Amino acid sequence: MINLAQKDVQHTLGKFLVTAMGVGMLLGIVLIMIGVYRGMMIDAEVLLGDIKADLWVVQEGTLGPFAEASRIHEDLRDTLRVIDGMETAEALTFQNLQLPKKPKPVRAVAVGYDPFGTINPINPERIIEGHPLEKDHYEIVVSDKTGFKLGDRIHLVRNDYTVVGVTHGTVSSGGDPLVYVSLKDAQDLQFSYTNNRIRSDRARGYRNKDAFMVNTIVGRVKSGYDVDAVAGEIRRFKHNSVYTAAQQKTILTKNLIEKASKQIGMFTAILVIVSTIIIALIIYTMTLEKMKEISIMKLIGIPNSMVIKMIVQETLLLGFLAFIFGNIFSHLIYSKFPKRVVLEIPDAWTLFIIVIIASILASLVGIRKVIKADPAAAIGG
Repeated sequence: MINLAQKDVQHTLGKFLVTAMGVGMLLGIVLIMIGVYRGMMIDAEVLLGDIKADLWVVQEGTLGPFAEASRIHEDLRDTLRVIDGMETAEALTFQNLQLPKKPKPVRAVAVGYDPFGTINPINPERIIEGHPLEKDHYEIVVSDKTGFKLGDRIHLVRNDYTVVGVTHGTVSSGGDPLVYVSLKDAQDLQFSYTNNRIRSDRARGYRNKDAFMVNTIVGRVKSGYDVDAVAGEIRRFKHNSVYTAAQQKTILTKNLIEKASKQIGMFTAILVIVSTIIIALIIYTMTLEKMKEISIMKLIGIPNSMVIKMIVQETLLLGFLAFIFGNIFSHLIYSKFPKRVVLEIPDAWTLFIIVIIASILASLVGIRKVIKADPAAAIGG
């Protein structure tokens, strides 16, 4: 029976392979979609992993800078440092920037931190050129994804910033490259206005009260102290929202990525269904093309089970080849995507099982046609 399936496939080898490649491209896109989701999960944790903070103190009633606007006073950092159980605390800012670059600007997320502080958000292992910030002003560390090189000068608002370091693999939760500037520069970029705006505000009696605001204070807890207990103390007496590292991770991975993951899941399911339908149509067409031969088989006494086995084997072979082509296709193109795509072997095995199940289901349409085949049709009856 294996020979029957092989001979039938050999008879239509070109069509069989082209169909497998077409379905394989769909399955390759399925793998890419899963890889995009994996990449989003990893991106969301890059910054959290580099900062290694136990507590994130943010504006009361907000989820913090990654989910919504948060502004708190910078000097809260000094207050938190003297709370029992706190080892250290530092202020951070986060903001979106358009870095001027030809032919088009580069979108990035800027992290502002104190270069002389105790918490450095730049993981030394990610620096591939140069060094972290060493001055309070006009230095910038960029991700290699921005395209800027060591020594480049970037004009932001009213000042030029010199690239003193280049990192690799540093991205925001949204997949945008990260750049790092000093806290003072970040506050200027985020909270300072143009001269015309300052004159206008002064005419209205406003002063630049935001100059000493930050988006969050991150802290580390002394060994032996309960993180949740310290967070509870800060929440109770300082009237700010406080999240532990685990809670911040949940905010990023669940609250922010949950919708995207559902959307990716929907696309993945649709592509698998489309692939199954295509396999079913091809097997059905191939079965129709050899109905006369199948009728002859039944006429000479070959049982239905043997013919059905041939159809199932052909369908499984088509699904298997499509899976192989899909893996090749996905590995050829995944590095071309602008955001991180992570292809993992367990995901490929899961898709393989799904493809096998889908192939068996797809073979049912051909099997139904075989069962209904009339042996008399072989002699024109």
